[in-house]
Amino acid sequence: MYYLSKELFFPNVSYADRDGVLAIGGDLSSERLQLAYTSGIFPWFEVGEPIMWWSPNPRMVLFLDELIVSKSMRNILNRDVFTVTFNQNFRDVISNCQNIKRNGQNGTWITNDMIEAYCKLHELGIAKSVEVWQDSVLVGGLYGIDLEHVFCGESMFSLVSNASKVAFVALVNKLKIENYKLLDCQVYNPHLESLGCREIKRNEFMRILKKE
Repeated sequence: MYYLSKELFFPNVSYADRDGVLAIGGDLSSERLQLAYTSGIFPWFEVGEPIMWWSPNPRMVLFLDELIVSKSMRNILNRDVFTVTFNQNFRDVISNCQNIKRNGQNGTWITNDMIEAYCKLHELGIAKSVEVWQDSVLVGGLYGIDLEHVFCGESMFSLVSNASKVAFVALVNKLKIENYKLLDCQVYNPHLESLGCREIKRNEFMRILKKE
């Protein structure tokens, strides 16, 4: 594991350990975060822990044409139960992602420092959000990092059933129209798999990320 200094640097992702941990330390400056994402690296740690930087192998991704939309989900979308917007309320989206209770998790990995860091990235046009509204109330959404050909999804939340799925489908449809290559989902979970996401080798992910 590499220990970061104040120098703006990350080791090659091939040095990550078996769990995907590449480095520890550093900071959450906009410059470091941009370097991380463009290098296939993301931060993930809990309150009270040092900053941990990850580049897992395999990598969970969605190739946009492989999105799975169930029949029940299509019915919900066709009924116009929700309204979807983009980049209208980033801070509320990331704050809801921080506060939502999740099965199997005691706390959150989205610290207050991370919220401020990603809000700065949003001001720079790099971090973006999807909002899902019901009766003018924010009930779901997601946020991530926009690399212009790859979108790195970070977290999502849902206060009513299916709201986060609506955000996910809306994002994928937007990315397809804009000719993105894939949606990076970072690590495996069964919910993402049910939406069509799958694991690929880190080397393949890096080739797409670096446009090789």
